[in-house]
Amino acid sequence: MSQVISATITPVRRLPRFDTGSVLSVVVAVVLLGGWEYCVRAGVIPGYLLPSPSKVVMQLYADLMHESVRVDIYYTLAEILLGFALATVLGLLFGAAIALIPIADKILSPYITCLQTIPKPAIAPLLIIWFGFGISSKVVIVALIAFYPIVVNAVVGFRGSDPRQILLMRVMKASRWQIFRMVQLPNALPYLMAGLQIAMVFSVIGAIVGEFLGASRGLGALIIQRQAAMDVAGVFSVLVVLSTVGIVLSVIIKALSKKLVFWGPAEEIRGV
Repeated sequence: MSQVISATITPVRRLPRFDTGSVLSVVVAVVLLGGWEYCVRAGVIPGYLLPSPSKVVMQLYADLMHESVRVDIYYTLAEILLGFALATVLGLLFGAAIALIPIADKILSPYITCLQTIPKPAIAPLLIIWFGFGISSKVVIVALIAFYPIVVNAVVGFRGSDPRQILLMRVMKASRWQIFRMVQLPNALPYLMAGLQIAMVFSVIGAIVGEFLGASRGLGALIIQRQAAMDVAGVFSVLVVLSTVGIVLSVIIKALSKKLVFWGPAEEIRGV
């Protein structure tokens, strides 16, 4: 006589993983901000040189409630996004041409390298003369700064395609466009997303550099105005806004990277 023994398998609940790095990062931030606040309130650091975090937060709240400051934020954000979009299009086109067309590599690479070695603040005054004090000159400056990491990653990605996959596609009578779309572009996508992540950070820097050299609107112009008025808390407030904009845009690029490169991890820069 056989006995049937039924066993009920209870799924084991996994405890949430303890992220030590994130907790330590928060602890360090709390300690630094707390020490900073204490030193200012105790008179160790003069408040007119380094305002306390609480004063910066109050100034930040006042700025966000002010319509003029919000317009400056939108203005700088438009420069960043337009310049980044222009750099992305040009970087992809030039990167693909250099990687896939040997003669284009010999013609374009020296000029791209030469352009990158020129400090952008050195040519920014020329761009302002050519394109004016409006948004156009800032968009060009942003595009020039963000262009190089995109084109370099594009070249590495397109050149890294598996030759055996390309040979197989050719045996199957695939056209050049099909090889590019089905083999070379998917292979280059992780590298492209890494380049876009770096370029987005550079775009924020480029917009502020352009506004420092000549602008009537934008967060960079606002920093210059407050620096002239010795408004240190106001400068810190703008810096917080800029940091927040950069972090949000970088997070968006990372999320987009995970969405597009779903078959594997993107070639992202660790710790950025």
